[in-house]
Amino acid sequence: MTAREPPGGYRSLVSALSLGQLLSWAAVYYGFSSFVLPMMAELGWSKATVMGANTLGLLVWGLASYAAGAAVDRGHARWLMSGGCACAAAGFAIWAMAREPLALYAAWVLLGLASAATLYEPAFNVLTRRYPGRYREGITTLTLVGGFASTLSFPVVAGLIQALGWRGALWCLAALMAVILVPLHAWALRDAGGLVAPAQASRDAAATLQQALHMPAFWLLTTCFTGYAVVIAAFWAHAMPLLAAKGLDEAQSLAVLVWIGPAQVLGRWLLARHGGGVPLRTLGIVVLLAVPASMLMLALAHGTAMLVLSACVYGVANGLVTIVRGALVPEYFGRSHVGRIGGAMSSIALISRAIGPLAVAWWMLWVPGYDAALVALAVLGGLSALVFVLARKP
Repeated sequence: MTAREPPGGYRSLVSALSLGQLLSWAAVYYGFSSFVLPMMAELGWSKATVMGANTLGLLVWGLASYAAGAAVDRGHARWLMSGGCACAAAGFAIWAMAREPLALYAAWVLLGLASAATLYEPAFNVLTRRYPGRYREGITTLTLVGGFASTLSFPVVAGLIQALGWRGALWCLAALMAVILVPLHAWALRDAGGLVAPAQASRDAAATLQQALHMPAFWLLTTCFTGYAVVIAAFWAHAMPLLAAKGLDEAQSLAVLVWIGPAQVLGRWLLARHGGGVPLRTLGIVVLLAVPASMLMLALAHGTAMLVLSACVYGVANGLVTIVRGALVPEYFGRSHVGRIGGAMSSIALISRAIGPLAVAWWMLWVPGYDAALVALAVLGGLSALVFVLARKP
């Protein structure tokens, strides 16, 4: 038995999901850092208070990831992803009206749920189960387009804040999620109930979640991507304040950060064009080492050229880690239960990842300057790469 193709086929599904990933990542994930300083200035809240909301969102994202993966395995991707966009719209609306920290934290509970339902993992799982022969190609395309999210987010959100204030900018993001992304996912996944893995998948070396939990590879990969996730979450949440501490104004900070998106896309494009024969393990080792290298470069950088170079190294590495993470789970454990296994792995990583932004905010209470925090993140990233080397395919 083979799975039914959704209406419009592979290209229309990948195109719609790619657009959804671009806009969802730009709004839900990358947008947060741009709101930190305007909120602190208007409301008088501490950095730890504001970062705590983002931390709560990451924690909720992690707790909900397994359920989201199981929903895809059961054929509920349409309701999951379109409902996640509606949840994000409600979260942005509550955030826009926030006058007390409690409202901000409530908004980020909803945005955490939306992240689990919409960002990369559910889309990867849909493509993996539906197109077993082309899922790596589909994942690469999704991440190629999604790689522009940071490049789109920082200048657009900054422009909206300048023109409408930070509350008006949040209302615009709420409208984006409700008016564009809810119907987009409802249309693209309208036949998602038929998205099941072909019968051949059951004859592959496919592990159940219970079997995967008894494999050293599962725990080593989970540990690796947990450490990596903490580094990335801490960096993005503090990106704008970090560059401000180096003496850059908002325009100069944006001029550095916008290079990350094109660098991510360049790395993914080079992999798509010339890296078809590169083993995932080899690719993973290289890019996981490049992430801590970029943190060290950023800590030592003072001139704009060095800051841009560190952003580019980070962008290439971060872009390719996403592909490694998305393709490695089905390669190591099979496709039949990819949603549950990937969701369990993501849950553990994301719950731990939630400590990143808040830990750096607390660190800043004791250590003057961000450079020491960047060195600590580089050490954590290096340890994550070492653990990845130890993870062998079952």
